[in-house]
Amino acid sequence: MFWGEFLRALADRGLRGVKLIIADEHKGLKAAAAKVLGATIQRCRVHFMRNALACVGKKDRPIVTAALRTAFDQDTLAESKDHWAKLIEAFQPRHTKLAELMLRAEDDVLSYKTFPKAHWRQIHSTNPLERLNKEIKRRTNVVGIFPNEQAIRRLVGALMLEQNDEWAVSRRYMTLETVAAICEDTTIDSAKIAAL
Repeated sequence: MFWGEFLRALADRGLRGVKLIIADEHKGLKAAAAKVLGATIQRCRVHFMRNALACVGKKDRPIVTAALRTAFDQDTLAESKDHWAKLIEAFQPRHTKLAELMLRAEDDVLSYKTFPKAHWRQIHSTNPLERLNKEIKRRTNVVGIFPNEQAIRRLVGALMLEQNDEWAVSRRYMTLETVAAICEDTTIDSAKIAAL
C-alpha cells in the first residue's frame, strides 16, 4: 500500500519512463513498481549474496560465493538461468535453504541481464547509491546542526550535482547513447537529455 501510493505520487509529479528499480528484497515495492510504473525490480546482487551466504556454514561460503559468481558471469540471461538451475540442483541436497532462496530470487537477481550488457556493471546492485548516501551522511555529520532547511538542501543539492557530474563526465556511469537505446521514444535526442 505504501509503495503504491509513493510511486503514484511520483508519477503524478511527472515521473515517466522508469524501466528498472534496483533495491533489496521488497515484495511491496516489486508489486507497486510493476503495477504503477510498469518497471522491473533488480534485487541488489550484493545484498542477495549476503542473504545466500547466511544460508550456509562459514566453511562453505567461499565455494558458494565462487559458484554464484559463475552464474552472474555468464554472457547472456539464458546462460545465467541455465547455470542458476544447475547450481540449485547441486546445492539442494546439502544446502536446502540456499537452494530455496535461489529459486525464489532468480528472476529478481538476474533482471539486470535483460538490459544492454554495457549497463550490467552499473545496475546489478545498489552500491553506487549506498556510496552516495554514505558521503551525504559524512558531510552532513561534519556540519552537525544546520541553521535552516535551505542550508541542508544547498549542501545535499551540491553533493548530488557533484556526483551527477562525476557519473556523467569523469566516470561515465552510463552513456547517453546507451540509455537512449532502451528508451521507448525513439525520437529522443541524447543532446536534449544532456541539456536537462
